[in-house]
Amino acid sequence: MEFHMKLPRNLKEMILFVFIISIISVNIIAPLITCFELGFSVDVWRQSLATMPFIWITVIVMVILTHKPASWMTNWIIHEDDSFGANITINILCNVFLMSIFMTVIGTWIGARQINMDAIRLFFFKWPRNFSISLLIELIIAQPIARLAISKLHKLS
Repeated sequence: MEFHMKLPRNLKEMILFVFIISIISVNIIAPLITCFELGFSVDVWRQSLATMPFIWITVIVMVILTHKPASWMTNWIIHEDDSFGANITINILCNVFLMSIFMTVIGTWIGARQINMDAIRLFFFKWPRNFSISLLIELIIAQPIARLAISKLHKLS
């Protein structure tokens, strides 16, 4: 029943679900990672705001591109008898794993406003932190809010 009530049932609901998650995630994760990179200050936070529209568009594209591989990974890990919570947690883990790999590189390029090898050279130093931040935000804030919104939408229908 939880699958039916808390997850999107059609394309319109999927778009709303992705929109909610991406807006919350980009507005928290991008400034937080930028501040860890450059220091916590109002100026650094303002700098991150200037790149957020580009980060958001990239996140949407990456969600679309990584959806099928993440679903495959999730189905490979979980068992059909696993609970809703287990399914959701593993799905979030797989999505964040793939997204964080790409966004660690692409996000660095967008933030620096140039494509260089530093993002690739420093990948294994930055990715664990980015993955951890993203996973926590998705598990604790973005996904629960999006599922609550979808659940409320279904109850209104």
